[in-house]
Amino acid sequence: MKLVTAIFKPSRLDAVIDALSEVGATGLTVSEVRGYGRQLGKTEVYRGAEYEVRLLPKVKVEVACADDAADRFADAIIQAANTGTIGDGKIFILDLGSVIRIRTGERDELAVSG
Repeated sequence: MKLVTAIFKPSRLDAVIDALSEVGATGLTVSEVRGYGRQLGKTEVYRGAEYEVRLLPKVKVEVACADDAADRFADAIIQAANTGTIGDGKIFILDLGSVIRIRTGERDELAVSG
């Protein structure tokens, strides 16, 4: 089992959800987060005053899946979230020890499939 976690620009969320659905994701979790990478924030002007925004708004999508689906899901996210500009985001693929569906008690791959 794997956990695919992607952090990217909020404007790409709908495209990422559609891409994951097309490649077989049956469920996912979305969180609004803030952070920075190489861009180190940005400077904005509000009512004539300049100020620095250090933590930029991002979206985090998490999908639990079978080992053989992780690369497929990551590739779909890359295609959908890529704008070609700095701040496009990152994808992390982690091993999961176990997954349990609360309602039925199903475990591991049965718990994350349709």
